[in-house]
Amino acid sequence: MLSKFIVSLFAVAMMSTGAVAQEQASPAEPAPVSVPPEENMLHLDLSTGGRVTIQLYPQMAPNHVERIKTLTRQGFYDGIIFHRVIEGFMAQTGDPTGTGTGGSELPDLKAEFHAFPHLRGVVSMARAEGEDSANSQFFIVFYPRFALDKKYTVFGRVSAGMQYVDAINRGEPPASPSRILQASIAADGKEPPAARVFSPVPEKEISVDDLNAPINP
Repeated sequence: MLSKFIVSLFAVAMMSTGAVAQEQASPAEPAPVSVPPEENMLHLDLSTGGRVTIQLYPQMAPNHVERIKTLTRQGFYDGIIFHRVIEGFMAQTGDPTGTGTGGSELPDLKAEFHAFPHLRGVVSMARAEGEDSANSQFFIVFYPRFALDKKYTVFGRVSAGMQYVDAINRGEPPASPSRILQASIAADGKEPPAARVFSPVPEKEISVDDLNAPINP
């Protein structure tokens, strides 16, 4: 009887060991697919002479970043002018009509306000009076404008080529507006438009006094 009992215990132990081994050998959950950095980099080839690179912030404003990427890949921004450019404040674009009242055929976006400040080079979504009225228009800030924080959705910041933003012609609208020759996502590998020969524009020197100077509305 004892020997049969020991054999039974051994059989149970072997079954348990097999079950554990089978569980350990089961395929693991698939690892999340990493997104290459270039997927969240926006290039704007401007008529002012060169390429502006914008780092997008999907972790802060995922829906706004997705909208910008979607419209960019549709060619929506190619040829669009900067229709409202205020010295010491910002340059606004993204309206195919060039009037400041137009947008895309996609629905308006729900606001994604957060704490990232409107520093020099920040790219933020323009909107009408309603908080959830952003669509396709955006603006690039020349100087800090903290009064806009948590009122407009920041979705990126210029990481290279800010001198080409500084060179955008001023006016509401400008008499001779600067424009986006081509917008592209870095991951797509588009070269600047071949028909345009870019002239180098020197970097603008910004002092601490400039950054702290009052900004007219």
